[in-house]
Amino acid sequence: VEPHDFELKPENMKQLATAQVFVYNGFGMEPWAKQAIEAAKNDKLVSVVATEGVEAIKNTDPEEIKEHGAEDPHAWLSLKNAKIEVKNIKDALVKADPANKDYYEKNYTEYVGKLDAMIKKYEEQFAKAPHKNFVTGHAAFAYLCRDFGLEQNSVEDVFAEGEPNAAQLAKLIEYVKENNITTIPSTTSMMPVARLSVFVVALFANTAAILAQIKVNTIQRIHTVTSGIPPIAK
Repeated sequence: VEPHDFELKPENMKQLATAQVFVYNGFGMEPWAKQAIEAAKNDKLVSVVATEGVEAIKNTDPEEIKEHGAEDPHAWLSLKNAKIEVKNIKDALVKADPANKDYYEKNYTEYVGKLDAMIKKYEEQFAKAPHKNFVTGHAAFAYLCRDFGLEQNSVEDVFAEGEPNAAQLAKLIEYVKENNITTIPSTTSMMPVARLSVFVVALFANTAAILAQIKVNTIQRIHTVTSGIPPIAK
């Protein structure tokens, strides 16, 4: 299911009615969230907006703002934002399960240490990178770019909608050539890789040498990772 288009099903509402903690992204990613929380009528539910305290990157396209809201929702793809989100989630778990506060605090401290180490490593590597431009299938990496001074260009917009026409893709190909881009990652939910490849082949028909350098890789988008969290004590 494309996360931007996810809709709650009856079984999800049943889960929400008995859940103890509900974590959602915010920034317009789940427009149904507040109404669902109210409908669940679960007095014991602790809900947390993971992006609370994150400085939002604003959308600039009027149509996107009208349909999806003013903020880019992909805050979790920033390591620096992840530190904020992890704290918000940890605080919610402690509120719901104060008896295991030490456990959550320990995991939080360890995880933030890992994030800090990754941030330091990325800062060192990107500082030495000769090129800081990249092209991806879906414009989801603005927060990562802000962290490390990168610049993204993409086939699809922020909300994974629409396919580029020939003129738009031709402009993108020029960007690829000018910035010496050699890899174009794509997600399983964007336009089919085969169709993207056809566009690339057609537009590079007279530039075989450059086409030979271009790779289109399919990657699986991962939105949520949970590990090692014990059941909340009742």
